Amino acid sequence: MPNPLRELQKYGQSVWYDNLNRELIVTGALQRMAEDDGVSGGTSNPSIFEKAVSSGTAYDEQMRKLVDDGRDLPEIYAELTVTDVKLSAETFRPIYEETQGGDGYASLEVSPLIANDTQASIDAAHRLFTALDSPNAMIKIPGTPEGIPAIERCLTDGLNINITLLFGVENYEQVAWAYISALEKRWAARQPIDRIGSVASFFVSRVDTLVDEKLQQKIEGAASESEREKLRALFGKAGIANAKVAYAKYREIFSSPRWMVLQEAGARVQRCLWASTSTKNPEYRDVMYVEELIGPDTINTMPQNTLDAFREHGILAPTLEKDVDEAFAVIRALEEAGIDFKAVTDELQVQGVKLFSDSFAKANESIRQKRDALLAERAGARP
Repeated sequence: MPNPLRELQKYGQSVWYDNLNRELIVTGALQRMAEDDGVSGGTSNPSIFEKAVSSGTAYDEQMRKLVDDGRDLPEIYAELTVTDVKLSAETFRPIYEETQGGDGYASLEVSPLIANDTQASIDAAHRLFTALDSPNAMIKIPGTPEGIPAIERCLTDGLNINITLLFGVENYEQVAWAYISALEKRWAARQPIDRIGSVASFFVSRVDTLVDEKLQQKIEGAASESEREKLRALFGKAGIANAKVAYAKYREIFSSPRWMVLQEAGARVQRCLWASTSTKNPEYRDVMYVEELIGPDTINTMPQNTLDAFREHGILAPTLEKDVDEAFAVIRALEEAGIDFKAVTDELQVQGVKLFSDSFAKANESIRQKRDALLAERAGARP
């Protein structure tokens, strides 16, 4: 039987892995995923790194060398994460070359602590991109209000940028136009635009988690059973509807006259990347955020459980551009029910920055503990 993960390519969708880590690379598992499942890119973030560094020994050898060299905590964190993504980029490099820069990227995120600092984000993105020294490396910058100008500047400077923590369609629209504006500036300055890579990472399942919570609150205060039934019908609908509305906006923007000029000059579209696609609610189908968002010029970045589930029982169909009117209707129904959808997506972005910041702090604490243990070990070995 054909592998459904590989079959997604026929619909114009790439599969990226949402859990880049050292063990995956050194054991050859990432290479096998590329060969067997058609995985053609990957992402990392502070949450992923924190779990990886605290749960095993894959980083110990490099950390011991860094400690012996007298490196401080920020330097150790940077070296470990850069090495992860650099090695991942090497794995995906043949795909990058084969697609002439269309796919095969590995992403590394700037510190979430600077998500609301434009200049610090610009400086960090340049520093990391230089350290990675890979044409198929991407730097992740959150799409916060302060992140948008940083994103545009970095793209203008020729960096590949993965815009992360996008939840709202209005926010996505800002990101898409920032990409176009950056390419226009490069084209006007006679700089190449054909190998600038960018994706807009739109988070999906977290939208349902928060909206379902607000719907439950509305249900508990509803005056009638008919009203409660109307609200229940909206459970698990917001995330996919929001993504479909965003994709409709993508279609509009990337068929505009401004874009067509750039496309004629060799520019590539900024693909939508569906992130947070594991199903959080066990009552929902475990591959719903893959099956319902299949369409051209997109990426689905999957954690291991979602990757395995879709390989086993995923159903393939061009779903992303189906029932788009219904998607708009779901958003309207939520608004009519008293749920301010923009407020929801704004809240989710703030939550996302905090979640990554907390993970960043935990990762650094894990590194500190391992560093201190290594220093104590070295001190004990002295005569």
